[in-house]
Amino acid sequence: MAGIQYYKTIFTGREISNNTVQQEHESMRFLLSRVVTGEDRTMLQSTGFACHNTNYSVHCVANQPVRIDTGTMTVHIPSDQPAQETVVRPYARQEDRNLLKNVTPVKILQGNYTMLPACQYIHDVPAVILSSSGFVGNVFHEFNEIIIPLFITTRHLRSRVQFILEDYKVSFVRKYSKPMSQLSAYEVMNPAANQSVHCFPGAIIGLKFQGHLALNSCDTSGGHSMQDFKQFLRQAYNLKFFHVSEIKRPNLVLLSRRKTRRFLNEDEMASMMEELGFRVIIVARNNVISNLNKFAHVINSCRVFVGAHGAGLTNELFLPDGAVMVQVELIGLEWAAATYYGDPAGAMGVHYLPYRIEPEESSLLKVFGRNHTVFKDPKSFSFEVGKEIYLNHQNVRINLARFRETMVEALSIVEDSDV
Repeated sequence: MAGIQYYKTIFTGREISNNTVQQEHESMRFLLSRVVTGEDRTMLQSTGFACHNTNYSVHCVANQPVRIDTGTMTVHIPSDQPAQETVVRPYARQEDRNLLKNVTPVKILQGNYTMLPACQYIHDVPAVILSSSGFVGNVFHEFNEIIIPLFITTRHLRSRVQFILEDYKVSFVRKYSKPMSQLSAYEVMNPAANQSVHCFPGAIIGLKFQGHLALNSCDTSGGHSMQDFKQFLRQAYNLKFFHVSEIKRPNLVLLSRRKTRRFLNEDEMASMMEELGFRVIIVARNNVISNLNKFAHVINSCRVFVGAHGAGLTNELFLPDGAVMVQVELIGLEWAAATYYGDPAGAMGVHYLPYRIEPEESSLLKVFGRNHTVFKDPKSFSFEVGKEIYLNHQNVRINLARFRETMVEALSIVEDSDV
């Protein structure tokens, strides 16, 4: 057919029979069916299309040929079912309606439509449509809402899948080129730069989300756990250490912040840690921490990781098993500290030690006074007001005597791992 370009991704370089093609298609249909469960899987098997909705995410699956117009981001699914239209904003933060406004919607047309666009490109692996909008630029949200859900959704497809990245950001693709290239053998497609009709043997629109920095092995497409994801990261970034006992030097990384939630006595903290026997590496938000390819190795080579609540603690994902993560929990941020970083640590094989500061250690004390609502009832503030106070205008001067006790415990944990 003149004018049609074929993307050969499965069968290149060998002759194939109709029977082989059929087997490949059946295998692909089976693998796609694992993206949904229960009634959704039954629906997929009977109609060729199904969607699964939760409070946090929505993902749809087609296990039959689809045509994707990347100019309008419309997915056409021909079938003998009654015509229906579904709109999905493919980002794993469905509860945040304001954020979703920045995510380009995907229109899915399923049913007996007579006017189907002609194929301009033909692929022989399924497509996965996702967005790099949202909070891209924040490492927590990048892992929480894109990279981990992408792993959950596609790892079992063994890299035989084509990513179509809406709201395409070059910086995001560069930053996560290593894990994304492990999940797909093909260059990430930017639909804005390739406005054509692409035909695929199946498609997934949106990603599965299973909790903050979390995987549920009972509900992942391939039965993968957080330990599987960590092993995936070790392979993607070529990290050296699996367990903390393999690290002979008592390395400790202290995450230094420069704008808010700063350690006002950082040098004294470092001196105290060195007195205990740690080799302290202070890492600020510079080219090292923003370069994930390098920073992953820094974190993987440390026994203890210390930082105030913030996105940088997401890098606990790169810690070797048996390492310790010490999070300084600031006033008003206790719930977020536990939910986003503390609770997930156990599944990562990381020991979590929280250090909850007292009012005297917070810079807010001088501003508001001990008896102010800021200290008495932090939950009484709206999200936006609370964010401004506790996240954006709070620093901390650590009580070295109290904090020393936490660091002695951290040292004891990693030393015990050597036995």
